[in-house]
Amino acid sequence: MNGLITLTSRAKSVYLVSLLMLVCLAPGCLEDSVDETELYQGETSTVTMEIIHGESVANATATYTIEIELYHNAAPNHTDNFRKHAQQGNYDNVTFHRIIDDFMIQGGDFERHDGTGGYAVQWYGYCNGEAMEQSSDCSSETLYTLPDEANNNLTHIPCMLSMAKTSAPNTGGSQFFIIPEDSTPSWLDGVHTVFGKVISGCEHVTTLSEVETGAYDRPVIPVIITSATVSE
Repeated sequence: MNGLITLTSRAKSVYLVSLLMLVCLAPGCLEDSVDETELYQGETSTVTMEIIHGESVANATATYTIEIELYHNAAPNHTDNFRKHAQQGNYDNVTFHRIIDDFMIQGGDFERHDGTGGYAVQWYGYCNGEAMEQSSDCSSETLYTLPDEANNNLTHIPCMLSMAKTSAPNTGGSQFFIIPEDSTPSWLDGVHTVFGKVISGCEHVTTLSEVETGAYDRPVIPVIITSATVSE
């Protein structure tokens, strides 16, 4: 009798597992089990960017690779946002639209590609710089912004990654800037959030900061991120 009960229980278990596997064959089942709004939990991660100087890969005059280390403990929202933008391909084929020698190179406007657009990859509690209880209070996801995390003991020294924003607080979205080797814009400390560092290829950032520019500090020949790849 006990043997029959054990067999029946095992059969039920196999049936339930099989049923679950069949249900999970439906598109999106496994993905839906992961909360994509949850912040990345590691201390650091890296983003590798492939960059060209040219109108396209075919006619690029130079190609560069830089590796950026993100400091998640120092700026959990900014790093999570940057990492997810890269994961979703939002930085692929996006330009560094503003470059100033001896200062910085700025990019990340995946929305309009001219420095007037871009927004946070998901809801982080702010709508166009204003704190709100829930995302439904914000009229559009294109207004999602980040809470400032500037007082994190990271400063604007050479090779650091920082978040671009308007003059108003809590308005960072997707645009960022990188500081070359010959720049230390300390007046930005405590205002803009530093959240990462170029750990390989900072000399390329310096080279790119010296390209010829025209009106609005736009490179005469485009500087384009062809891909941004995330790793642990």
